[in-house]
Amino acid sequence: MTMTSPTHPAPVKLAPAPENRAPKRPSRFRMGAGQQLKGGPFAYAALAVVGFGSLLPLYWTLVAASRTQDEVLASTPPFFPGGKLIENIQTAWEQANLGKAIVNSVIVSSSITLATLFFCTLAGYAFAKMRFRGRGWLMTAVIATLTIPPQLSVVPLFMMMSGLGWGGQLESVIFPTLVSAFGVFFMRQYLIEALPYELIEAAKIDGANNFRIVRSVVLPVARPAMMVLGMLTFVQAWNDFFWPYLALNQQNPTLQVALGQLSASYTPDQSIVMAGALISTLPLLVVFVLFGKRIVGGIMSGAVKG
Repeated sequence: MTMTSPTHPAPVKLAPAPENRAPKRPSRFRMGAGQQLKGGPFAYAALAVVGFGSLLPLYWTLVAASRTQDEVLASTPPFFPGGKLIENIQTAWEQANLGKAIVNSVIVSSSITLATLFFCTLAGYAFAKMRFRGRGWLMTAVIATLTIPPQLSVVPLFMMMSGLGWGGQLESVIFPTLVSAFGVFFMRQYLIEALPYELIEAAKIDGANNFRIVRSVVLPVARPAMMVLGMLTFVQAWNDFFWPYLALNQQNPTLQVALGQLSASYTPDQSIVMAGALISTLPLLVVFVLFGKRIVGGIMSGAVKG
């Protein structure tokens, strides 16, 4: 009996790597986890120009508010602040009753912002994650309201507020803007992507009802978008002039309506008007300084996922 030895396959030899291959150059625009794009001199120059252009109107308001009207209207306007800022602010404060106007603006803007965040978050969650009959048609109707000019609703809205006895009262400014179609659409679009169905199903398995789901699941997820929406709503309510000018009177104005009284004369004092405008801008700057980092973080959290 003849024994045959098993055959072994011949080893495969790998071709040596070429030694003349040039090293791969790292790309400065390649993004990885935790990496950021580095801007060059052109980017910093462009940002400096944009920043200067954004701060220039505020700086001119400060300069004009600290000068006299003759200096402001001179052929060569001043470029540096003067020494009449406190005096002009006191004059504007007394002429337009800015103390009461600031309190009214804080009440109106805060109430509108809190109500908008509450109702728009609930409505956005319902349109984004809940299934009910007519959801698509209702969302279409909400979006369609954005195409209607607000001037068309002034007459019926004024008649409605007068019928409720709210003429000249802050309620006539607050209640018509407790919820916004933009806020509903904004929160819906955010929650569609940011809130997975698995979190909702897990909460239901644990026995949570709808109220508990909204409080423990939806609100923590929606917090970044709520910060952005709250800032936009507060600024819009603070700067609103058209409807408060029609709904309120001179004895109970918001800040923008009171500023309109400063420039209502035939020859208004521009330095006094600028002093009032500076007062109306300072609260917005304070809000942005206090909450700016959270607002920017909310924008980036909504823009970058992963």
